[in-house]
Amino acid sequence: MASVKTALVIGGGIGGPVAALALRKAGIDATIHEAYDEPAGGTGGALMIAPNGLAALRIVGVDAALAAAGQPIRTQVFAHGTGRRFGTVPVLPGMEPSLVVRRGDLCRILHDEARSRGIPTEFGKRLVGVDEQPDGIVARFADGTSARADILIGADGIHSTVRTLIDPAAPVPQHTGLISFGSPAPEAATPAWAKCDEMYFVQGRKAFFGYWRLPDGRTMWFSNLPYERHLTSAQARAVAAGQWRRQLREAYAGDLPAERVIGLSDPDDLIVLGSMEAMPPVPHWYRGRMVLTGDAVHAPSSSSGQGVSLTVESAVELARCLRDLPGLPAAFAAYEGLRRERVESIAATAARTNSQKSGGPVARALTRLLAPIFLKTFLTPEKMFGPVHRHRIDWNRTVSAPADHSASVPPAPPG
Repeated sequence: MASVKTALVIGGGIGGPVAALALRKAGIDATIHEAYDEPAGGTGGALMIAPNGLAALRIVGVDAALAAAGQPIRTQVFAHGTGRRFGTVPVLPGMEPSLVVRRGDLCRILHDEARSRGIPTEFGKRLVGVDEQPDGIVARFADGTSARADILIGADGIHSTVRTLIDPAAPVPQHTGLISFGSPAPEAATPAWAKCDEMYFVQGRKAFFGYWRLPDGRTMWFSNLPYERHLTSAQARAVAAGQWRRQLREAYAGDLPAERVIGLSDPDDLIVLGSMEAMPPVPHWYRGRMVLTGDAVHAPSSSSGQGVSLTVESAVELARCLRDLPGLPAAFAAYEGLRRERVESIAATAARTNSQKSGGPVARALTRLLAPIFLKTFLTPEKMFGPVHRHRIDWNRTVSAPADHSASVPPAPPG
């Protein structure tokens, strides 16, 4: 196939705009197609972007705007629900701090940057099918319109349509056994010791609780509540906020500072995110002129702290491969080769963390007993975060063609 000059990017959340920005930097014209009528990301709470993710975002030039909108986190503090701390992990030597940013702010920054560089975004374009041709691919949308380019990139999230077009037998997201919530709490709820550049992770008697102090003195908190039943975001939001608040207060009764923080939070401010989901390994990342990126192909649970960072890394690496390798499927295969081992390793680590969070009383008690020992002995900050946070993409380095890519290509779907 001839070199790629144009791309259809499906998905206007985080991965889509980053992919379009990276493609433009690589000399490839892209158009973003978003299913909703406005930029994605209006719902949801805050996101943590780790140093490796910030480095990847710097490549596409959004670091200055992001720094202005985010809150740096220089220390992670681990504690029990009794209030006793058992570990502190500072920023690794030579690393910048992680950044907490509202999801909506990050999406706005990315779309503003894409617009400033002349990258168009088409809203209300829900993908329903594709027609692959020898010299291009046509995307068909629910409103009856279509668009054509050399390739199509699926950056359409964990419930990706493009993933099923590439492989109808592709796996689906898995429920982790946890349901997620978040909310701001008034300044009166903020523990006196809480600092604006620290994030606190508390293993309570029944559930995990996290929080940090906002610059205005309030507390922002999040909860991973063990919950056997799978609920979509819509299903979870259909339950009255007051009912969820009662369950949360029961789960954290006696835990410090969760009981007080939740008790002082306004039920109307509760952010109900639904079941925490994660993608199992996806066998096929590409087929023909279609390829997946971000949560569409590798969505670790939020326990990884790497969801956004891995998404932006992959978008940048995909653009590098399309820039340096003349045709398909070599570029797609090289991209998968650069990313698969890393993202699956991080996802596996997050899955183990979820098992600890959702386990029964015995498992939680064992975690409370062993975690302080691990943090004080062999589980050093460098071992915990070094291989992940120190990862850097060398944009200027030329990508080499893979030796073999045939095993990753799925058969064409029937018809």
